[in-house]
Amino acid sequence: MRHMRVLALVLGPVVWFAALLVRHLGVETAGFTAADRARFDAEPFAAPEQLAAYARNPELVTAGYALFALAAILLCVTVVVFAREIGGRLALAGAALFIASLFARLYFSGVDLAAFELVDRTGLENATEFVMSAYVDLSYGLWRVPVTASAGSIAGAVVLAIAGWRAKALGVVRCLLLLSFGWVFMGVLKEVDLATVVHGGMVAIVLFGWSAVNSEKRARIIF
Repeated sequence: MRHMRVLALVLGPVVWFAALLVRHLGVETAGFTAADRARFDAEPFAAPEQLAAYARNPELVTAGYALFALAAILLCVTVVVFAREIGGRLALAGAALFIASLFARLYFSGVDLAAFELVDRTGLENATEFVMSAYVDLSYGLWRVPVTASAGSIAGAVVLAIAGWRAKALGVVRCLLLLSFGWVFMGVLKEVDLATVVHGGMVAIVLFGWSAVNSEKRARIIF
């Protein structure tokens, strides 16, 4: 059982890091010129760049977004186990809030897929025009449920940090890592730059991996 707990704490963050890295590489290896990048930088959202990267590099971009959806599912288990390691109702409440944000990520993944399908069926220019014209509505979702749920990553991280501090399960460093992890981006067709890969990916591995190591040490002491 303890091995399953350790696996749950490690697998989600590792896939999450891989997803961020592959999404970053999908854009970086798309062969954009300096003029292309300047044009994308002038856009209010990253969607045009992401769609253009998909048009040029569909396999790698699809892999990155698929891993991202898988990571959202796996992190649900990671967060539940992490909350149980902390213990108490407050930690479970924080986990529930954070998991709501992971559900929102799955909604965003569905919109991402629909946008990529538009590129395949209507061409890059038409797909980009449609997505940008409806971007806010697509990002907010029906009755703004997804965008509201996405705020659970921040609220959940705060509640989990408070619960961990009160239970003396988390120190200052891990509380700060947890709060930092809660601020990793949310939304439709978002950019993953190198800073996000390092920050979002490594923070998750260190934060939850630390719990896995401590859990294993406690198990060895008990047995």
